[in-house]
Amino acid sequence: MKRYWLFFSQCITVLLAAWFVVATLKPEWLRSAQRSADGMTLLQAPAASPLSRAAGSLSAPAQKASPAVVSISTSKNRTSRNTDPWSRFFEGDTEENTGGLGSGVIVSPEGHILTNNHVVEDADDIEVILADGRRAAAKVIGTDPDTDLALLKIQLDKLPVIVLGQPQDLQVGDVVLAIGNPFGVGQTVTSGIVSALGRSHLGINTFENFIQTDAAINPGNSGGALVDVHGHLMGINTAIYSRSGGNMGIGFAIPVSTAQQVMQDLLKNGKVSRGWIGVEPQDLTPELAESFQLPAAGKQAWPQGVVITGVLQNGPAAKAGIRPGDVIVQVAGQNVGNVSELLTQVASLQPGTTTDVKVWRRHGELVLRLTPSERPTQRKPNR
Repeated sequence: MKRYWLFFSQCITVLLAAWFVVATLKPEWLRSAQRSADGMTLLQAPAASPLSRAAGSLSAPAQKASPAVVSISTSKNRTSRNTDPWSRFFEGDTEENTGGLGSGVIVSPEGHILTNNHVVEDADDIEVILADGRRAAAKVIGTDPDTDLALLKIQLDKLPVIVLGQPQDLQVGDVVLAIGNPFGVGQTVTSGIVSALGRSHLGINTFENFIQTDAAINPGNSGGALVDVHGHLMGINTAIYSRSGGNMGIGFAIPVSTAQQVMQDLLKNGKVSRGWIGVEPQDLTPELAESFQLPAAGKQAWPQGVVITGVLQNGPAAKAGIRPGDVIVQVAGQNVGNVSELLTQVASLQPGTTTDVKVWRRHGELVLRLTPSERPTQRKPNR
């Protein structure tokens, strides 16, 4: 009997010691099953380790990129004319204050922020709200309405900065996240895929080369970040296709490569300088190509070209000898396939620097010497 009692006491001692060790080192094991006051047993999962997320979770890129995405609040002061003569005599005209919301991305430790031009256009005051709650007034470094980009700067210390990605590595079908402040509800992360690359002819901007995505983008997301699964910036969200004003699964972002080029020009000159020749171009259809008697592809490899339907009087193209009805087929040695390519190639020319332009006119080709001017700034309507 004494032997059994000794064995029993040793077992109890071992069990208590094991319970103590587990309670100290792995307390979550003891919480997997809990009995409530009314006798019902509840099963509870152990706390997950930050390093053991479920397969397919996008929390890592979201946590990496989100701190660098900011909300932008703007205000405009407008004078409202008082139409009542008696009231106007005593009160005068009244000031109305209107505001807008958008998003932006911190791209440098010095406080530079990329956003859309239409977010800050005509704003009298711009306030940036960081994800950590800090606020700061922003100064506009420069804007580029032709690409709908703007560069701001704030003065704060220890700023989170996003990592710029390599858009040439982006493929249709890749997973992306859209981060911004839709409808002013607060920072929001949505996911989707890259639906298309190089979207143009949308009539959104003068120069278009959009990333299309089905990640939910809504009003207020403008200027926010489109990031890849590594949390790297791939684009600046700028517009949506919608019949209702809300997301319909077709959103557009400006590639970060375009944003970098614009940002460098804005930092250096406060504006983006592009070439301009003063023509009205039109895409060349097969019917037009036949009417202009362009060489057939089977007889001679010939680029599609762009028909010039109008030439500005005393403009660079007119001075170079370009006429309505000419077909521009090359600019500075590069083939021209459509209007979008012509705009891009002309824009890349250095204003004031003469270059060669090849045109087809009346059964033959001509090489004209053309000196582009600087492209006039065009204002885009708010969206």
